[in-house]
Amino acid sequence: MNDPGKTTHFGFRDVPEEEKAGLVHGVFSSVASKYDVMNDLMSAGVHRIWKDAMMDWLAPRPGQRLLDVAGGTGDVAFRFLKRAPGASAVVCDMTEGMLVAGRKRAEADSLSDHLDWVVGDAMALPFPSGAFDSYTISFGIRNVTRIADALSEAYRVLRPGGRLMVLEFSHIPNDLMQKAYDLYSFNVIPAMGQIVTGDRDSYQYLVESIRKFPDQEAFATLIRQAGFAQVKYRNLSMGIAALHSGWKI
Repeated sequence: MNDPGKTTHFGFRDVPEEEKAGLVHGVFSSVASKYDVMNDLMSAGVHRIWKDAMMDWLAPRPGQRLLDVAGGTGDVAFRFLKRAPGASAVVCDMTEGMLVAGRKRAEADSLSDHLDWVVGDAMALPFPSGAFDSYTISFGIRNVTRIADALSEAYRVLRPGGRLMVLEFSHIPNDLMQKAYDLYSFNVIPAMGQIVTGDRDSYQYLVESIRKFPDQEAFATLIRQAGFAQVKYRNLSMGIAALHSGWKI
């Protein structure tokens, strides 16, 4: 539960814990219809390569069941199902508008027999324990109010032998390159958001939230503290993003 006196960050602002989920919901409700277009523009399409790299490491197998949290418009779930005939997936997101946008995509029709869309909170998942073989979350965990709670829930809903995989923006281990990337992020992305979606503030928040997220080693420690074993990470694009993997043994 939220501690009424406790604060957390919303971008560079400190806000009461109980307010963050609503603020994040507002961000993604605002940008839902243009979310995929903005992802392509912001990353020059590289986010697709990162998600393919995620699938390469996850190596989906036929018959597995995936839970994709903060799954938005279905990018990761679609990739999983296409690689694993007979597999099934649940896309869970706190923002119904994102799920609605996902259901409208062409892939959703062709994979509908194996795909469910559920509104839910990463910190209190509406699923029984041990229900999934794989848990993925892409560019979503940094928006969660209490990351440790989300990781504990991931551990709970995975079966023994199940796997967690997180794709998230991270930290470039080179100060000069990080500064150059920051210049791009803070000057270009909010302006692009204004042009494409009419919403500068949401993309300003998204850029700030990246800077507040723990670095690779610190996040790996959080995953271990949630109970996962064999925790490893791989940097993508020199650390602009990173993949973290852990197993429920």
